[in-house]
Amino acid sequence: MDKQGLAEFLRGKRERIGPSDVGLPRGQRRRTPGLRREEVAQLAYISVDHYTRLEQARGRHPSRRVLDAVARALRLSGQERARLFQLAGEREEDEGTGPVREVQPSTLSLVNRLTDAPAIVVDQTCRVLAWNPLAEALFGDFSALDGQERNVIRRHFLHPGRERQHEGTDDQERFAVTAVSYLRVAVTRYPRDPELKRLVDDLLAGSEDFARLWNSPHFRIDRHLRQTVRHPRVGPIELDFDVLTVPDQEHQVVIFTAEPDSAAYHSLQLLKVIGPRSMAVEG
Repeated sequence: MDKQGLAEFLRGKRERIGPSDVGLPRGQRRRTPGLRREEVAQLAYISVDHYTRLEQARGRHPSRRVLDAVARALRLSGQERARLFQLAGEREEDEGTGPVREVQPSTLSLVNRLTDAPAIVVDQTCRVLAWNPLAEALFGDFSALDGQERNVIRRHFLHPGRERQHEGTDDQERFAVTAVSYLRVAVTRYPRDPELKRLVDDLLAGSEDFARLWNSPHFRIDRHLRQTVRHPRVGPIELDFDVLTVPDQEHQVVIFTAEPDSAAYHSLQLLKVIGPRSMAVEG
């Protein structure tokens, strides 16, 4: 591993990319040419300290997964990516074109053990990959939807009548900005994924709200929000939700919780008895 060569290579590539190239707002008082280190780390889903150490020639040997993530974040060409792996002393393997869709057994076990909290697992495009029984009772049977319709962003923007009547948030704009920001990161990480390109094209063509946010400089990823879920049989349920990252798979576990002995908590207990509700696809 050529630590000094790797550090110089990373700094040079980071400084040539502007924030707008990766869907980030430029902001004010930007002194750093190109991206900041923390922005590269955010796009690569690695810690700022880990990336900083690599640029300072103090880092430990990066894994292939980290190198893949950094290469996508920095928009490296095929030759540049090969050079990155060479400097890191790592053998290059064929790069996947899209997000990982297989959920680890340990993640599935965690989600299913949350009997009092609805939980779902989504990939970088916000496609729902797994869910527990209480999430199915709250949101509907995701298995009744095909793969592309199981996407949270697609459902929010392209089926606004259904989503905002039953499952919308009180602060729609805040949720929407976070959702679009996740998609910006996904496009940066998987620029050659045809399904992701189709998703963005469909959203741009079918939703003025999405197009407005996509073409704006707004970027914010909230990992804790309060959401009012409007269930057709139980009524509104005010829940907190937290987003936890599974780094190795680049998945997000979204867990919805209610204060003990609150009205929302009792509504969730009632949903356990009622069971799953249908989730029809609107054409």
